[in-house]
Amino acid sequence: MTERAHAEGHADKDAGEHADGHAGVWSGSWVAERLGVGLTGDEALTGLLGLALRRNPKRAHLLVSNVLGKHVPQSPAVVYGHGVALGRRVRDLLGAEETARAVVLGYAETATGLGHSVADGLGPAPYLHSTRRPVAHVPRAGGFEESHSHATSHLLLPEDPALLAGDGPLVLVDDEFSTGNTVLNTVRALHERYPRKRYVVVALVDMRSPADAGRLDDFAREIGARVDLVTTASGTVRLPPGVLEKGQELVARHEATATEPTGPAPAAPPAGSIERVRLRWPHDVPDGGRHGFTAAHRARLEAALPAMAARIAEALPAGARRVLVLGFEELMYAPLRLAHALEQTVGADVDVRYSTTTRSPVLAVDDPGYAIRTRLVFPAHDDPADGPGERYAYNVAGGGFDAVVAVVDSAADTPALHAPDGLPARLAAHVPHVLLAVVPSYVPRLPHATERPSMLPEPLRGPDFSSYASDEVGWLLQDLSDVTLEAPTEEREEAIQSGGAHYAESLPVEYQPSEQYQDLFHAALETSAARLARAVGAVTEIVLAERSPRPVLVSLARAGTPVGVLMRRWAQFRHGLDLPHYAVSIVRGRGIDANALRWLADHHDPADVVFVDGWTGKGAITRELATALRAFEATDGITGFDPEIAVLADPGSCVRTYGTRDDFLIPSACLNSTVSGLISRTVLRADLVGPHDFHGAKFYRELAAVDLSPDFLDAVSARFPDVTDTVDAQAKDLLSADRTPTWEGWAAVERISEEYGIHDVNLVKPGVGETTRVMLRRVPWKVLARTGAGADLDHVRLLAEQRGVPVEEVADLPYTCVGLIHPQYTRGATGADGKAVTL
Repeated sequence: MTERAHAEGHADKDAGEHADGHAGVWSGSWVAERLGVGLTGDEALTGLLGLALRRNPKRAHLLVSNVLGKHVPQSPAVVYGHGVALGRRVRDLLGAEETARAVVLGYAETATGLGHSVADGLGPAPYLHSTRRPVAHVPRAGGFEESHSHATSHLLLPEDPALLAGDGPLVLVDDEFSTGNTVLNTVRALHERYPRKRYVVVALVDMRSPADAGRLDDFAREIGARVDLVTTASGTVRLPPGVLEKGQELVARHEATATEPTGPAPAAPPAGSIERVRLRWPHDVPDGGRHGFTAAHRARLEAALPAMAARIAEALPAGARRVLVLGFEELMYAPLRLAHALEQTVGADVDVRYSTTTRSPVLAVDDPGYAIRTRLVFPAHDDPADGPGERYAYNVAGGGFDAVVAVVDSAADTPALHAPDGLPARLAAHVPHVLLAVVPSYVPRLPHATERPSMLPEPLRGPDFSSYASDEVGWLLQDLSDVTLEAPTEEREEAIQSGGAHYAESLPVEYQPSEQYQDLFHAALETSAARLARAVGAVTEIVLAERSPRPVLVSLARAGTPVGVLMRRWAQFRHGLDLPHYAVSIVRGRGIDANALRWLADHHDPADVVFVDGWTGKGAITRELATALRAFEATDGITGFDPEIAVLADPGSCVRTYGTRDDFLIPSACLNSTVSGLISRTVLRADLVGPHDFHGAKFYRELAAVDLSPDFLDAVSARFPDVTDTVDAQAKDLLSADRTPTWEGWAAVERISEEYGIHDVNLVKPGVGETTRVMLRRVPWKVLARTGAGADLDHVRLLAEQRGVPVEEVADLPYTCVGLIHPQYTRGATGADGKAVTL
């Protein structure tokens, strides 16, 4: 069979439903019969464990837990309950005084959620789990090897180095205690650095052989410490001679006859829908124990879980009766708690299950006597330190699920995740509905990150700064109105292209339009106001539906600011919402204003922040924002900001949240400050902007007589009542459409850059808005206009005529027009070939 047929081979069966497999068959019988492997011990053992075959040269068999929530989907109450029960037994063993001093350490990847649940059972104990994901600026507190694993190296990366340095009991949690080697390696490594008197080893099952059983006691005497063992059940695995070779032969034979793919197969178009669900994860709670998780974190998470579960429940399709919450490798605890809360929210009407993806390569056999019935294969999507590779989701396909809620951390929310062969697409080939929930990856704060001002200034507001009303927008900027920053366009262009200055270190002289051009602006506004109103309404409705019911609008100054004001007005008009709105600076090549982000994090939940811009060109600012937010997480440890920008128009296909993808004239692009609240573009210069300052900008009060900012806003807002029905339909269509960015604009820019011999994508400005900026602020070389473009280009043609810039008609241009900045400009140049410039 192909992988898909193999995965769907038992759609009527309940994968993982019964601990004994199917119809009374033990889920280890297939392996036991063929290899002679057997389990002996407690009666509960076969209910807790099944058997499968590893695709691993070090060990043939795999003990597959029915209650761990890794390979077998299980009720989250069962999974969580087993961990908490073990934790309570440890608490009873230690007593109150020792429990208060205990630290819990879990093992990656399989036991990260189990260890966290054990810590919950103890109550006050902080938790840390080992990890295979290094973090550059976090020093290692230790590490150890897991010899039989497919990925052997474990790192310990606590944010607080003192977490492991105490002398209280250390509780080590793994899913199974097989040989004891992993625990001995851990204790030996840690005891050398942080000696203590007591250790407690916790596992779901103790499967040591008689020969291994005494090693732990011997080791305890060797280091002079007490070592206790707490497990749910115990027994041994009977392994006949030659089992490794027989197992490898059986795997090879089965894979050859079953023709199961060993790598990601070409993906068929997803049959099911794929949508995001916004969790609104509390920004001050880590996503897990990779860098430590305290009792205070636990309390804040407990308070937030009901609301997050309610959001997931609301996003489930109507009539869903069986739902899987699928975690991601080491990210086990957060999905488990979400699944448990969802289970409590939906009640008995919906059967909620929980499992996670994994690195472990295991053979899948569609037999009720085998623990791993189906396998989905997809590429790693979190840029792992050990390079790309396959990842797996077991017993998901064919499990009868109406919906899967895939939970990943933000470090794994990458293009690889959303590729045609990525996890959501693979799931959607087998499940009608896939929801993607992203938990912000916690990044420890650098030691120097606290060295920042304790109090940042409040936002600037009109009428003291800008011509907008004080409640329309707060500017997270500093006022540089009294500083001379303007330079002639030609001088700025030479300095920028020569590398002598950055474009944000000065300002262009404000272009004052001719009477003819102003008439063109008013005519364009009159004809496009309704179209703008529809786009404003549509993008706002998408934000409210997908991002947050009460978003914090943060526009990218200055092109995004009029759009942010209009979105705020739509939310008031349509929903009676009074949304906060701020404007911040982002500078290409320099990133977003980190102090503005700190102010926002101090006053709002970063998860509610929605960044707003006017339009996309080739997507440079989209990429800039994503890169800047990753850097900010690394330096400040503040997570939750979503890099997805909401824009009025997305002609470059760079974002998912937009009002339209048409490339049309947005009149606010026609002018500079006089349509943007009389605020200049932002300035970032070391002698003016210190490490504790917001980026700067100027308020051109002297231009008040020609200010068109209120006219623009009022003209668009006045059309809101006329477009309400159209917006509702347009938003509904967009919400159900595939809005995955294609980045076709970036590809077109790269092609144009090469075809015209520019060889610098920064000098190619695609779209009506970007072309207009070239004509107003830079030294234009030529304009490429799509053949047949109409009134949307009237103002560009007028500017080109006034500046002596040729307009070249081009067929099949993906944008209405593209502006090209002069590629070889010097003030002594004379021509479009670098020898002359007409201004």
